[in-house]
Amino acid sequence: MPPAPTLCLASTSRYRAELLGRLGLPFEVAAPAVDESPLPGEPAPALAARLARAKVQVVARARPGVWVLGSDQAASTAALRLEKPGTLPRARLQLQAMSGQRVQFHTAYALGRDDVLLQGADCTTVHLRTLSDAEIDRYLAREPALDCAGSFKCEGLGITLFDAIETRDPTALIGLPLIGVAALLRQAGFRLP
Repeated sequence: MPPAPTLCLASTSRYRAELLGRLGLPFEVAAPAVDESPLPGEPAPALAARLARAKVQVVARARPGVWVLGSDQAASTAALRLEKPGTLPRARLQLQAMSGQRVQFHTAYALGRDDVLLQGADCTTVHLRTLSDAEIDRYLAREPALDCAGSFKCEGLGITLFDAIETRDPTALIGLPLIGVAALLRQAGFRLP
């Protein structure tokens, strides 16, 4: 039997590492030095795909022969692109802007080694209920999701902010669509049940 392929996650996100860990594969983690600024006029799906590829390419250059997994997520409403808020005032503004709206979360993922690059994407639509300022403040006091695009954690108390979630993969909204990622890993020779 050939040796198991080696895997590296090109991400410093603890959420992505926790998700990848669910698959039971050993992996290392590397910080991808990638500028995540959107290009002028770049739509959210294109931004997520470009950044997922860039993360893989940057980390793979330093790790020949190793499979590198990268992922990125970009969220938007009809009128607004959402980012990780970083501060409570920005999180409050994001949640106010999303109140009563549909928000699309585009999550792209790529798996590469040497000259091979496999890619996929997922789109999850979140329907936020109409939120009062008091509800937003209570939520942020209990779960300040300052490192999450959209300023909420669907895997935590943030689920109370929604009317519905439309998705093919429930892990996509957290940041790594495991159904699609598992398919790419099998294609690359990793053994998954």
